[in-house]
Amino acid sequence: MGVFVYLPLVLPLTALPIARLAEQHLHPRRAARLLTTVAVILASCSLLCLGLLVVVGTAQLPGNPLPDGWSDDEVREAVPHDAFAGKASILALVVVTAACGFTVHRHFRFRARAHRVLRGLGGDDDVAVLPDAIPYAYALPGSPGRVMVSTAMLASLEPAEHRALFAHERAHLTGRHHRLLLATRLAGCVNPLLWPLLGALVYSTERWADEEAARVTGDRRLTARAVGKAALVARPVPGGAAFAAFAAAGPVPRRVAALLGPVPPDRSWPPALTPAGAAALVAAAGTTVSALSALNAAVALFLVLEAATPL
Repeated sequence: MGVFVYLPLVLPLTALPIARLAEQHLHPRRAARLLTTVAVILASCSLLCLGLLVVVGTAQLPGNPLPDGWSDDEVREAVPHDAFAGKASILALVVVTAACGFTVHRHFRFRARAHRVLRGLGGDDDVAVLPDAIPYAYALPGSPGRVMVSTAMLASLEPAEHRALFAHERAHLTGRHHRLLLATRLAGCVNPLLWPLLGALVYSTERWADEEAARVTGDRRLTARAVGKAALVARPVPGGAAFAAFAAAGPVPRRVAALLGPVPPDRSWPPALTPAGAAALVAAAGTTVSALSALNAAVALFLVLEAATPL
């Protein structure tokens, strides 16, 4: 498999240009889905190749349960710098597993805690108003999802702005934005080169919800005012870092400026002769090469291990 096993670990660099340009030139709904798809595919390829390196590294450890033939010279020659890469990949996979496990645990722990609070309030409406002096509002996913808003937040906004606030949070639930964010956050845990995509995705999902709120209210200026005021008065709530998974506001000044401008064009792919189009093509090419490299490495290692395994 040669150097192909290492390519998926560095090819996420090809996705970095689209992270910022997608925010500026794509409809936020398209941008969010593109960023998530690229992140998941690149992370999956990185994880596969990391697993292949772990197989080679584990086969070199004394007392391992793998067939003796898997530590032969023919197998080790299939991976450049196998002595270092094979063993380092074992540690890397442990770190990746721990980081992904912690991220998922934190995500669902906060959801469970918030839903326990909701059971105490009762009511079947999709909006839950919590008597709290701390201003906050966020969309809580679940079955069903609920919009969580404090009385302090409602008191900080005018009645007409409440509709924009609720429409924004409902758009997060309808668009399943928590799934996109969690998937991209896990992708960043697998390969740190993908972390810049998360910041771009946070902005894109917030802009997606802003545009839905503007469509529901029919007033982009009202929505921009509600977004700006809610961001100014919002304060952290109990829940620590897990709260950020449901309440990340993104760069508010840019969101307000976008709402005061025209509706973004809803095109599936930017024109090729633009910076965004070129960046999208580079990201697509890098994703394709990463997938092919991972497949090539997996097939090559399988054939080498099959040949080295005694009948």
